[in-house]
Amino acid sequence: MATQKIYAGVTLRETRKRSRLTQREFAQRLGISLPYLSQMENNHRPVSAGVLLRLASEFSVDLGTMAMGDSERMAVDLAEALADPLFDAPPGMSDLRLTVTNAPAFARAFLDLYRAHREGQERLAALDEALGAGAQNATPAPWEEVRDFFHYCDNYIDAVDRAAERYGTADGDMPPTARAIRALNRLGLSVEMAELGGGPVFQRQGRRLIANAAANAETLAFQLNHLVALEAHGDLIDATLELARFRSSSARDIARLGLANYFAGAAMMPYSRFLAAAQAERHDLERLMHLFHASLEQVAHRLSTMQRAGAKGVPFFFVRVDQAGTITKRHSATRLQFARFGGACPLWTVHQAFETPTRFLRQLAETPDGKRYLCLSRDVSKPGGAFGAPIRRFAICLGCEIAHAGQLVYADGLDLANPEGFEPIGISCRICPRQNCHQRSVPPVGRPLRIPPDRAGPLPYAFE
Repeated sequence: MATQKIYAGVTLRETRKRSRLTQREFAQRLGISLPYLSQMENNHRPVSAGVLLRLASEFSVDLGTMAMGDSERMAVDLAEALADPLFDAPPGMSDLRLTVTNAPAFARAFLDLYRAHREGQERLAALDEALGAGAQNATPAPWEEVRDFFHYCDNYIDAVDRAAERYGTADGDMPPTARAIRALNRLGLSVEMAELGGGPVFQRQGRRLIANAAANAETLAFQLNHLVALEAHGDLIDATLELARFRSSSARDIARLGLANYFAGAAMMPYSRFLAAAQAERHDLERLMHLFHASLEQVAHRLSTMQRAGAKGVPFFFVRVDQAGTITKRHSATRLQFARFGGACPLWTVHQAFETPTRFLRQLAETPDGKRYLCLSRDVSKPGGAFGAPIRRFAICLGCEIAHAGQLVYADGLDLANPEGFEPIGISCRICPRQNCHQRSVPPVGRPLRIPPDRAGPLPYAFE
């Protein structure tokens, strides 16, 4: 198998500027000539193995990030955006990869522009519907901005994660709810348990908290640790938000809650302990739920954040969908990408999880780029806590590339070497090149269509 060539001119330039070195000084530190460095910074030549090793040892550059980084994510995002009928002839993936490698700022600006266009179209559609039926537009742009922030950080925020780990291990092996109550008491907040039925997880009255004794234990622990993050680590969260430079106060406020949630999950499942347990238990989600007093969704989401430099876990993707197929949470530390402007591929077993509550569904899947994955899906429906209270229905999917599948207990008994056992899935019908897919909703954009006189397949058309 051919070795992947890494073109990382932007990373090289950013590393050099961050170290305040001239090109000549940087070349000397890397042990290469000035012309060779110039060629690599301009992506005229790939980064050599020797340079990669020196970047890791001399400048602490994460080689895994360089090998994957934002480029493939942005290339897929661009492909999906350019599949819009607004564009007549979208460029190929090779051109898009060149664009994001050589001009990442331009690629991000284009995605921002396209997102603004989409949001404008959605607002017009919502306004038209509101005028006719009194509906409201419920898709604010700041959510996407915050989602992208976590997505392009590999869903790992080092400073927040380490602070949560220090807090989560300071008093020994204490249940997360008890730890949070002790921390809040030390901050001058009193916590009382009371029956609030199907109401909120807790009510706050000044410096007094009334926690709902009827709430799910994992949810209560998470929410109390979320409050610890805001009360005790607000300065750290604000400093992280300053670095993110969100464009709106709404996005900043949403991200602040997101970072507090991140802290809560990391506090309940401290990085080093959780990584060791995940490896020892071969990523058995139910065992990890028991060991860390956490819910299935909390454990699965935490597994997708284990990307600390020098101590990385299995690179997972994690996605949560609702019954309509809308993606409500998404993250990928793998090469698998999710649709940004539509729902998930209907061939994914995550959609079937609603039909088999409490059961894990395993799926061997292959994407159009030839990459193969082990996927694990299950419903995570959340009862309302009282008769008549609405039930929130979701399903999650956690997965990794087949190269890592042997580290998961869920791979046992599966024939990972049989290519016939992998089900073809895609990202979005608009950019999926698969022929004769029985679940295709629309033809791929940019492909010439042929309408056969006699319909012989699952689709009324064929394409190049």
